Amino acid sequence: MRISARADYAVRAALQLAASQDDGSLKAEVIAEAQDIPHKFLESILNDMRRGGLVLSRRGGNGGYRLAQPADSISIADVIRVVDGPLVSVRGVRPPDLSYTGPARSLLPLWIALRSNVREILEGVTLADVASADLPAGVSALTEAPGAWTNP
Repeated sequence: MRISARADYAVRAALQLAASQDDGSLKAEVIAEAQDIPHKFLESILNDMRRGGLVLSRRGGNGGYRLAQPADSISIADVIRVVDGPLVSVRGVRPPDLSYTGPARSLLPLWIALRSNVREILEGVTLADVASADLPAGVSALTEAPGAWTNP
């Protein structure tokens, strides 16, 4: 599974907003600098997040962006879906819309299982969880598996 730069930047921007939720709005420039995200790219991402109902924006001297909901009600999956679409696709197609024949037939249940696991993790972790460095126990346990931090 690949996480696009767009999704990575969106999650990081949302986490910056979550961490400063009590401080009011943040300007895009502040988020871009804090997270080392190209400003113009971030503006596009924040517009997608605004259209997707995840952030609110306000113009003016005291303007900026803030989360549209509490950080504990926005999952990482919510952010990724708003900027990138479905969490798991094969050649741009959602797994239930695929079909295979012959020896490749069992690929479909494999892709469905992968999607299920990705959903379980990304839908089960909120911005508040990550911002507070308090990941759910099941997610933390996965990071302790032998080989979790190594590339094959």
